[in-house]
Amino acid sequence: MTDSKGRAFEVLPDGLRLHTRLTPKSARDAVEGVEARGEDRQVLKVRVRAVPENGKANEAMLRVIANALGVGVAQVKLEAGATARIKTLRITGDAQALEQRLLLLL
Repeated sequence: MTDSKGRAFEVLPDGLRLHTRLTPKSARDAVEGVEARGEDRQVLKVRVRAVPENGKANEAMLRVIANALGVGVAQVKLEAGATARIKTLRITGDAQALEQRLLLLL
């Protein structure tokens, strides 16, 4: 699967770029699958218990994604959308292995 058009993630030479929709102040921390955003874009839905102040919800989301993919939190970085619901993350590591783990989640 190398065609990333419309998917919630893009495969990069050194990892993945992941598009997410964050819901803070949730009852639980969880990855909830994919949501369509328009005709040609998807995002991965992520819920966290943390509140959206002082970056707490963003930090919680990075931990949830790292745990779900079996990587260290240091490998998951917020690339864009620090104050928005829709965020772009960069996950470094073996791109093929990360893609396979992410596809299992979806």
